[in-house]
Amino acid sequence: MEDTVQKVRTGLRELKKQRTRDALLRAALELFTTQGYEQTTVDEITDAVEVSQRTFFRYFANKEEAALSVQLLAEAQFLAALRERPPEESPFEALNRSVLASWDSIGEAIEAVIPVELHMRTYQLIESTPALLAAHLRHSAELEEEVAQLIAAREGLDVNTDPRPRIAVAAYTGVMRMTGRIWGQGQDLSVDAIRELTVTYLGHIGPALAGNWRNSPAPGVRGA
Repeated sequence: MEDTVQKVRTGLRELKKQRTRDALLRAALELFTTQGYEQTTVDEITDAVEVSQRTFFRYFANKEEAALSVQLLAEAQFLAALRERPPEESPFEALNRSVLASWDSIGEAIEAVIPVELHMRTYQLIESTPALLAAHLRHSAELEEEVAQLIAAREGLDVNTDPRPRIAVAAYTGVMRMTGRIWGQGQDLSVDAIRELTVTYLGHIGPALAGNWRNSPAPGVRGA
């Protein structure tokens, strides 16, 4: 009986912690996207949730961590999807299907924390804020290496002696960054819009790396 009561209490404590973290994150992102990242203080975030600064720093090391946390969640979704791809798929096929699968499921994962619309606005904020963009690029470099290692393991290769996994992932992530930038400059900021652009641009990796472009314009490429 005592064990059951203790488990219930522990579960309630963890639920309260998660709700506090989610409330802080939502308040932070709303403030960042409406009044600017640099202009927002930790005091303003904690005041919005009616908690102390100490509580904020219990969940986030700094504002940057809060701003990037949902983006890191999205990247974790992609990595999880990639690890589940069947081994018979080619590297690019596994990457393509992983990113599309993660876009298909990311809405539910994000909605458990913040509205998807707020996440999409935060995506734009990161691209337009030098400090956040620099931090995001650092994280992206780490992700790129992790993905290269995963692809190498799938193919039974050593990334230190065979350059193909890193080259393939560098090309792939470059297209993904370009897609995000073009989407962010458009009018439609929905998940469907960025997914559609992703499908279009990823489909052109192979043709873009081979052949003569001069007399064969790429079909179907457009902005968001």
